Amino acid sequence: MSTEIFDKDDSAGFLANQMARLFAAGLARRIRPLDLAPAQFMVLLELWRQDALSQAELVARLDVEQATMANTLARMERDGLIQRLPSKTDGRVRLACLTDRARALRRPATAAARAQNAEALAGLTPQERGAFLRMMKAVADTMRTARDAGPPATGGARDE
Repeated sequence: MSTEIFDKDDSAGFLANQMARLFAAGLARRIRPLDLAPAQFMVLLELWRQDALSQAELVARLDVEQATMANTLARMERDGLIQRLPSKTDGRVRLACLTDRARALRRPATAAARAQNAEALAGLTPQERGAFLRMMKAVADTMRTARDAGPPATGGARDE
């Protein structure tokens, strides 16, 4: 068993979590005047890219829980950002479709996100920004692959 103390300041998980919370708070502050929440913004990003998506498609694209997406879509429908309409190809499926209000928010909401990203990355050179984003994507891909592979094997590992 290791006698070293775990240092959160050298922990990728701790730092990623802290950074995510700070990004989310900054984005929330910037999009609050638009009456948007960060979770709604993430859904809108997907719908601005491709309108009329099912809840299952949004869950897969955003990598969130089904219940979380259901709550977000209900709030978005209540707030006049989407309408849920039946699919023309499968009557059991309802599609989240943008409203005119949501379409009008695209430019100011994405400008707010760009401003948040610019502020957060201001201390990095353009080369460092590129490298940072590539590394973040690589780590996320690695973690997704590990998650999708299932639980790690047990039995031969021990604490060191």
